[in-house]
Amino acid sequence: MTTGLTAANLDAGGGVRHGFFTRDGGVSTGIYRSLNCGYGSHDDRAAVRENRARVATALGVARDHLITIHQVHSADAVVVHEPWSPADAPRGDAMVTDRPGIALGVLAADCAPVLFADASAGVIGAAHAGWRGALGGVLEAAVVAMTRLGARHAGIAAAVGPCIAQASYEVGSEFREAFLAADDGHGRYFVVSDRPEHFRFDLAGFVGDRLDALGLGAVTRLGIDTYHQEERFFSYRRTTHRQEADYGRQISAVLLRER
Repeated sequence: MTTGLTAANLDAGGGVRHGFFTRDGGVSTGIYRSLNCGYGSHDDRAAVRENRARVATALGVARDHLITIHQVHSADAVVVHEPWSPADAPRGDAMVTDRPGIALGVLAADCAPVLFADASAGVIGAAHAGWRGALGGVLEAAVVAMTRLGARHAGIAAAVGPCIAQASYEVGSEFREAFLAADDGHGRYFVVSDRPEHFRFDLAGFVGDRLDALGLGAVTRLGIDTYHQEERFFSYRRTTHRQEADYGRQISAVLLRER
């Protein structure tokens, strides 16, 4: 059965459905087992299509009403007025809508999926927050786009889904320097690693704190490490360390219920 993890703060008011889906409940095989939802992988396209259909069913929408964006690690947010096909997906890393019945999905395999909802205003959002997008302002862009549709900062709930944990995320000194160049205070998201000139980066902490700084109504962090839970999650970094040919992507999605 295909089911997603949930965050209690996104369900307030009952007008929103969402899920942070794991790799369980799909039809893909091999390194893509089993709920790989990424058309950008080299998995069989029919299997990915079926996996997405199962996610749509779990969310209670038609399969063509679960949409994703062409993610490019940017700070760009797109306003969704109607569903699009995978071939027509615009580039960006966040989506927002006030249209019921459209599930906004983001793909990740270590990056942080972030789902947003202002149930009273009837506005939702989803963001793919890798380190580059988070540092560049994708979370802020998503919230700005939501407020333009009528959401209020104090009414927006946000949840940070499963992503790579600090203990699993070793980076070089040049990575840390990019963050310090933006703000000296960003040094608090790094701890020294065992290897010289290497550090461990707290992506979930960085994303969560960026959300807190926006004055949102409620921010939840699921606190689950994608790298160390191989049976439940795909992980780009784990695949890289093992020198595997490719990796799957899990999906996280949110929608406004039809009234």
